Amino acid sequence: MENTVGIESAQSTEANNSRKTVDFEFKGDGLEYFKIWIVNVMLTIVTLGIYSAWAKVRNNQYFHSNTYLENINFRYLAEPLQILKGRIIAIIAFIVYSVTASLDPTLAVAMAVTLLLAMPYFINQSLAFNFRMSAYRNIQFRFSATYLQAFMVLFVWPIIGVLSIGLLYPLALKKMHEYIVGNAKYGTAPFSFKAELKDYYIILLTILGIGLMMGLPAWGIGALVPDLAFMSIAIVAVMYFGIIIYSMVAMYNLFYCSIALQEHQLKAHITMAGMAKVIFLNAFFTLITLGLYIPAAKVRMTRYICSCIELDVAGSLDGFSAAERTKVSALGEEFGEVFDFGL
Repeated sequence: MENTVGIESAQSTEANNSRKTVDFEFKGDGLEYFKIWIVNVMLTIVTLGIYSAWAKVRNNQYFHSNTYLENINFRYLAEPLQILKGRIIAIIAFIVYSVTASLDPTLAVAMAVTLLLAMPYFINQSLAFNFRMSAYRNIQFRFSATYLQAFMVLFVWPIIGVLSIGLLYPLALKKMHEYIVGNAKYGTAPFSFKAELKDYYIILLTILGIGLMMGLPAWGIGALVPDLAFMSIAIVAVMYFGIIIYSMVAMYNLFYCSIALQEHQLKAHITMAGMAKVIFLNAFFTLITLGLYIPAAKVRMTRYICSCIELDVAGSLDGFSAAERTKVSALGEEFGEVFDFGL
């Protein structure tokens, strides 16, 4: 009996020792990305938008290649011509729709309804393309969802959230996260999403509680003491900013901490102080530079988010096998951009 207990204890210790935590790291530089960004903008303008496909690839390649896990960077594999062809077809479709709408409103309504019903398909295609064009350790990510799953996330669950006066909005949000993560794979290994509905309601109730505790007294002071009205407005403004920061931080942490890849588990420890600092600095420098700081702001935010995310690895990441190669068109993604589909 004692030997059995000793063996089980040794196995448990060995399993625990096989786990390790590895950090994500973003090594991009704001000035370096600004040079890429400004060239992309100028060439896109000069070529009347044709270069935008190359600009998109360069942007994605920069952020993928500068994101590291275990000192190995991610890769973006799409080719500009793939995106350009899909973009041209999507733009032509948009022009046809616009011309039709001006000439025959009845036909335009029919086309709009058709386009609306096609949205779930294009959303699926867009996500499949983006996942497929991302790789780590020479293994590509994958995404495969049904039309019904996308239809529910795009239309049914949000409508239910609205009809319930927001009471079921956490359910709609949970369904969307499950749709994105639950249909994703790394090679042939599926991701899983483990958040519970109560986690979303805790965030919602916390937001409502903060709003009631701080908002009502502030408005009351302003109403009873007119001289303090400005102060009450300032308090409410700070409160709303705090609620926005809390919402972002809580949702980010819940989302990332609920993602698992087989026995490997993501963790996140984003803080309100850290997020508030990044948002404030980005807003301040973007304002005083008249928007020229936007590329550096994106780099700063990406670097902060990556610094707060880590992967709890069970054993090694070397055991994943690459999924079979399948061809995924960029058309769905470009339709999504032209017609403003997206999650």
